[in-house]
Amino acid sequence: MIMNNKTVITQFILLGLPILPEYQHLFYALFLSMYLTTILGNLIIIILIRLDSHLHTPMYLFLSNLSFSDLCFSSVTMPKFLQNMQSQDTSITYVGCLTQMYFSNLFGSLEIFLLVIMAYDRYVAICLPLHYTSIMSPKLCVCLVLLSWVISMLYSMLHTLLLARLSFCEDNVIPHFFCDISTLLKLACSDIHINELMIFFLGGPLTVIPFLLIVVSYIQIVFSILKVSSTRAIHKVFSTCGSHLSVVSLFYGTIIGLYLCPSANNFSVKKASITMMYTVVTPMLNPFIYSLRNRDIKEALVRVLIKKISL
Repeated sequence: MIMNNKTVITQFILLGLPILPEYQHLFYALFLSMYLTTILGNLIIIILIRLDSHLHTPMYLFLSNLSFSDLCFSSVTMPKFLQNMQSQDTSITYVGCLTQMYFSNLFGSLEIFLLVIMAYDRYVAICLPLHYTSIMSPKLCVCLVLLSWVISMLYSMLHTLLLARLSFCEDNVIPHFFCDISTLLKLACSDIHINELMIFFLGGPLTVIPFLLIVVSYIQIVFSILKVSSTRAIHKVFSTCGSHLSVVSLFYGTIIGLYLCPSANNFSVKKASITMMYTVVTPMLNPFIYSLRNRDIKEALVRVLIKKISL
């Protein structure tokens, strides 16, 4: 659309992933199965925690919110991506693009805060067990979750509003499978200095500081266990920390690499693959890593199934 000799973008074109036509159906089936696994796995966790009173604890309150965040985070991008793989029309409206960017930033930020809260919860449970009940009170837990939601919404809204004020010229092709803030900034034909400053001064600390807090929490956990526990307990904690930290490293590492330098012209197949890791693979793996290997979750599943059968 052209208004006053100025081009106004009403839609963008998502290029998606560079998949050869002969492999299109194979990758579609793969991504569809991954998305359905993400939905099913996280829904099971949410439902179990809701139905089983034994799981009404701070740890599982945070876990249910993490599962909901993973479910929504994946749902922001995957349905449109799957639709584009089966369609000749890969366009997305300007409003739809900003909406997708808002929710991807929202649930990505929420995931960061929830991972930090869960690390703190484990630190208190292991390093300060006698004070766990008084420290992790229901009021504090609810406040931490609500605060995470509020900060994530405000952070995402800020970037969305700053992006909405920009002008976009003739180039409306996004070399990505979703509306990512860094690729959208490259298409803008107006000054993006403020956008980059906000990403640097807010996005940087929002990513790096929580990651450091998680690392510090688990270092304290390791030292605490080495001092007082048996070899079996040490092995159990190391196993749990290893799984958690591997997911944290994957999630945080990709975000740090992708978003701290939004103006760099470095989009590639490698970048798209890395993005796919934290938007699709990590939400799919989280239920297995955090929950499905957990004895409490298994016992809760058995109790719920027995209760349903007995009815």
